Amino acid sequence: MRTVAMGLACLAISASAAFSAEAEEDAPAKPAVPNIYLDLRTTYATIPAGTLGLGFGNTSVSAALGALAVRRGAAPSNGLPAAKSIAVDLPLTVDVNDRVSLYGGVSGSTTDIGGGWSTFDVTSWNIGVQADLYRQNGGSIPTITLQSTLTQSVPNDQGMTNSFNNILEFDYALDEDETRGGLAGVQYTTTTIASPFASIRPNTILYAGGYYQWPSNWKFTGRLGMQSFGGAQLAGRTLAESFTQPILRLDLDRMDDNDNRLFGITAQIAWMPKPSYQVTLRTPLYAVRN
Repeated sequence: MRTVAMGLACLAISASAAFSAEAEEDAPAKPAVPNIYLDLRTTYATIPAGTLGLGFGNTSVSAALGALAVRRGAAPSNGLPAAKSIAVDLPLTVDVNDRVSLYGGVSGSTTDIGGGWSTFDVTSWNIGVQADLYRQNGGSIPTITLQSTLTQSVPNDQGMTNSFNNILEFDYALDEDETRGGLAGVQYTTTTIASPFASIRPNTILYAGGYYQWPSNWKFTGRLGMQSFGGAQLAGRTLAESFTQPILRLDLDRMDDNDNRLFGITAQIAWMPKPSYQVTLRTPLYAVRN
């Protein structure tokens, strides 16, 4: 009997090991390395007179315009002139896992404030992190995501700006595959200027919206909110007036089966109080894509 028992025990252990090995074979293989890519973004923006390039995630544009205004001594009695800007952002992005991404890179821009386009130069660098603080995973509490970005204009001289941009977003998915749902969030941006005579007050956006992803992996996202800017001053005069006005952002993205972005286009209208228009093309360049 003891021999039979030992034989059954050995058989059970062998079967357990076999099932365990089979389960490991059936389980999807974990990627050996994270996603690594240049999240190339090209933005064209029109900025009305008397304001900066504000809006969703526009720290590189506003930093460049703020520094340009101080360096050129934009006429404080008349405020900032109307401008057009083309900016290219090149953050190297690493998706550490499906919850955390790290990024850092440089931005270049050219600006037309009425006398023709300036030379295209590197105008800022940035570092940041995006992390899901909580995942819904079919529950009743929405996914909570925090994104923080530090942007500094270059060169490091009179008029240099530092911007710290924080976005806290709540994403409530309406289905198990998370292809449709609602959004709500807040963006808060603070900017400092390396000049004792100039200051830029904080900018806050409160918004709500939603998204829908088709079986073809095209995804549409809309956000509508209110933007409140405290204004900017130079030598005691007003560079940019304070305002509280609506803002609208629409995104159309092409995703792959693993929710990696392949292409995206964003259209934004922000009233400041005159409308400012912005179009961004997002074309990630993958070194590694899982």
